Amino acid sequence: MALTLPAPPPRWLEDLSSGPVTTKTKQSFPDPLGYQVASRQQKSSSNKMIAQPRKQPTAEEMDTLKLKKAWELALAPAKQLPMNAIGMYMTGNSLQIFSIMMVFMLFKGPIQAVLNIQNTFQRLETDTNRQQMLAVKAAFVGCNLLALALGIWKVNGMGLLPTTRSDWLAWESAREPLERAYFVPT
Repeated sequence: MALTLPAPPPRWLEDLSSGPVTTKTKQSFPDPLGYQVASRQQKSSSNKMIAQPRKQPTAEEMDTLKLKKAWELALAPAKQLPMNAIGMYMTGNSLQIFSIMMVFMLFKGPIQAVLNIQNTFQRLETDTNRQQMLAVKAAFVGCNLLALALGIWKVNGMGLLPTTRSDWLAWESAREPLERAYFVPT
């Protein structure tokens, strides 16, 4: 059984892979930083090189990467606060279905996130980084509490929070003004 070598690539393929032939003249601009034309010898030698398998990260490196990803997850609710604040501002303070649904979603998201905090960080927590994950979880809860505070601010702006005495006491009457101003057309 005879070994057959693969046929050489066609000439046009070699021309495409070699790049344009450039000659340096006094009027030509210098090549930009990082640009280099590889010679055919360099390309053929690089094709012969066998790709080295990537080494597996150590346990310390994995813990560092997991902790970094956990911090990204923990600070994600804070990155949504400006968008939510603009949305709350744009919906106005009147009682409409759109503003009510926006406020409902603003309360629902952080409450669900805080209740599912263990599931959120479960795949990133190991025995060696358990103490560091407490700070990450506290930051996650803090960012979600900021989102809840934004929702409370919006509900207060809509006039739905009972913040006066007359809201709580049935026998409390509204204050009578000492003076009244009326417009009298002339």
